[in-house]
Amino acid sequence: MFANTDLHIHSRFSMASSPDMVPGALVGACIKKGIQVLGSGDALHPGWQKLWEEYQWHDKGVIVVPSTEVEDRDRVHQVILMESFSDFSELHSRLKTFSKDIATGGRPHVRLSGEELAGHVHEIGGLIGPAHAFTPWTSLYAYFDRLSECYGTETIDFLELGLSADSSYGAAISELYDIPFITNSDAHSPDPAKCGREFTTFDIKSLTVKNVLSALKNGNIQRNVGLFPEEGKYNRTACTRCFQKYTPEEAAAYHWRCPLDNGLIKLGVFDRAQGLSDGKPGPRPPYLHMIPLGEIIMASLNVSSTKTKKALGLYNELIGTFGNEIDVLTSTPVSEIREVHEGTAGAIDAFRNHRVSLHPGGGGQYGTFTLLPSS
Repeated sequence: MFANTDLHIHSRFSMASSPDMVPGALVGACIKKGIQVLGSGDALHPGWQKLWEEYQWHDKGVIVVPSTEVEDRDRVHQVILMESFSDFSELHSRLKTFSKDIATGGRPHVRLSGEELAGHVHEIGGLIGPAHAFTPWTSLYAYFDRLSECYGTETIDFLELGLSADSSYGAAISELYDIPFITNSDAHSPDPAKCGREFTTFDIKSLTVKNVLSALKNGNIQRNVGLFPEEGKYNRTACTRCFQKYTPEEAAAYHWRCPLDNGLIKLGVFDRAQGLSDGKPGPRPPYLHMIPLGEIIMASLNVSSTKTKKALGLYNELIGTFGNEIDVLTSTPVSEIREVHEGTAGAIDAFRNHRVSLHPGGGGQYGTFTLLPSS
């Protein structure tokens, strides 16, 4: 069976997260979205573990995989997956000596190298890989040029692409040829425009945590699904203050300071990935670029937010009629969507048929898109 899986989210205990990031709201968001497997997020936090253990998600049709994100001593963010919350309790015991905020922060800082951290995870039987691996902040390739510089003799079990990259960005990096790529939302809000905005579809025998982790380890990925990478806020090289875009050569000539306002210029994911590519693109599962339904509705209604009463009303009508967001975006006939709302049907038809004009983000500003009418 195929299972849509979002393994990287955060709880209300993480900085800049919504107080609504609680189990019930998250499971509800998954049902609306069409996500069958959700990473718990923040599983090292005792209070968050307790909330999940008290919440009965098993009868909701959603499987929860214990997961967390931590920051290692080099500021590289790592995603960790375990089969049970008790495994995370053991990891907590091992790491608490090296962290001041492991009991209070959803995403703790751990004073261990990537190699040391991976060693602890693997000894307990968990999986580990770099989060949003290409972004210019707190990522593997922000600080290192090769896996071994971060992980030493330890291996990684997967690599998370992040919102500013798709599979093509890492396909020609030879050291990643045999490493599965996953796509996750990194959501800080249960809003369907955030939760499940990127996900991985796994081919699994049945819906269990063990089968999900086994499918990931063996690379049984049917597809990756996510935003157009140009929508990511670090896709192109740009000033972090005014967002003016530059080529890497221009940025180097300016000593990585914007000539317009002296802001710091950050190397974009697109340029970083190209610089790391050292071989021919290897085979990867299909990557489906998808725009969240709320954003499509916002564009078709010409409203200012996905949360306006009009936009939310239409969103709920579409979900109530067709089941879940992923089905509306990918498989529901446009003719049927048109019976609910003409403009949204036209917008979905445009993105399905690649009539999308992209305006890349960079420097911390999200990119935007325009859906084009049929000719």
